[in-house]
Amino acid sequence: MNIFVGNLSPEVNDFDLQEAFEKFGKIKSVKVVVDIFTQQSKGFGFVEMYNDKEAAVAIEKLNVTELKGKMIQVNKARPPRKGKGRRF
Repeated sequence: MNIFVGNLSPEVNDFDLQEAFEKFGKIKSVKVVVDIFTQQSKGFGFVEMYNDKEAAVAIEKLNVTELKGKMIQVNKARPPRKGKGRRF
């Protein structure tokens, strides 16, 4: 299951997210989204877990909890909307 994590502190990195979520199960991937030019966090990221039940528990336990000074928002990631993409 792919999990969206929002309201991240600028100090949160991939390792911090992995550390928070691995308490609930095996992690497939972790990514804090950063600006391509400044490399600063955009304040959200994604965690993908192998087991949906473990992911559901992680969402329940971590939603509206503090991580590096900010209350994070955690929920199941939604697939990208059609027609919404980068335009150059």
